Amino acid sequence: MDLRLIRTKNIYFGFSILMILFSLFSIFTKGFNLGIDFTGGNLYQLKFEKPVSKEVVGNALGEMAKTYPSLKSHKVQFSDGNVMFLRTQIAEEKEKAAVISDLKEKIGNFELVKTEKIGSVMGSELTNNALIALALASLSILIYITIRFEWIYALSSVLSLLHDIIVTVGFVSFFQFEVDTPFIAAILTILGYSMNDTIVIFDRIRENDHKYNGKKAFSEVIDMSVNKVFWRSLYTSTTTLLALLALIFFAGDSLKTFNMTLFIGIVYGTYSSIWLASPLVYVLRKFKKPPKAEKSGKKDRGMEKVIV
Repeated sequence: MDLRLIRTKNIYFGFSILMILFSLFSIFTKGFNLGIDFTGGNLYQLKFEKPVSKEVVGNALGEMAKTYPSLKSHKVQFSDGNVMFLRTQIAEEKEKAAVISDLKEKIGNFELVKTEKIGSVMGSELTNNALIALALASLSILIYITIRFEWIYALSSVLSLLHDIIVTVGFVSFFQFEVDTPFIAAILTILGYSMNDTIVIFDRIRENDHKYNGKKAFSEVIDMSVNKVFWRSLYTSTTTLLALLALIFFAGDSLKTFNMTLFIGIVYGTYSSIWLASPLVYVLRKFKKPPKAEKSGKKDRGMEKVIV
């Protein structure tokens, strides 16, 4: 593979800008399909006369969701074999009664132990915690990479991560995947996964930069470094995506948002770590102030005129 990243960097920057604009447009026009973790809803505790399988319940609720709007977003949890907790979106009293009646017809008789309305306090708390975690993760990345490399690498990595998050969230909004608790976990997972690939490439760039010490233009150093780790990054991402495809097709609807969010995030994380983060380093390096090395007669590698 012979990538010429710096020569064609404007193409990648343009593509990324278009994807960010598309994502922001979707977020502000279509919004999100918020699940019951964020909107609140109704909680039913059911006690069956004999144990029932989760698959039977899932099929029944999936069929009933076509009739009852409150079941379009629901969660099921079993306890002690024959006790089930069903969380649904907020429903009127008539719809609640009809749901219980139809459910008895489809999966057998049960006792309605209790039914209550639950608020969205947990959803607000999760959102706040997720935003705090995202801010702390970004700050930690800035500090760590600044210490290990330098500030241009740190800023490039954070900009690439923000690109990954915005595009991923935009696609979730566009396809109206349900935003639930696992969605937050998927976003934070994408941060770590994308950062791993980016660090590997940055480490190779720094290594080659020190190795050639001005004998090669910085654009050549970047192209050479990325080409050396290109297949390694691509193979790693491909194996992860294959595992996610298996989960998407066989894990069921309960993990659909989590799996799809991870899939989209890893695809764009791989793209940004190879085609976006390194060209950003090249561009930001032009703004790096030269060290006071003129008196010693040493050539400043950071401010050397870069040949594209």
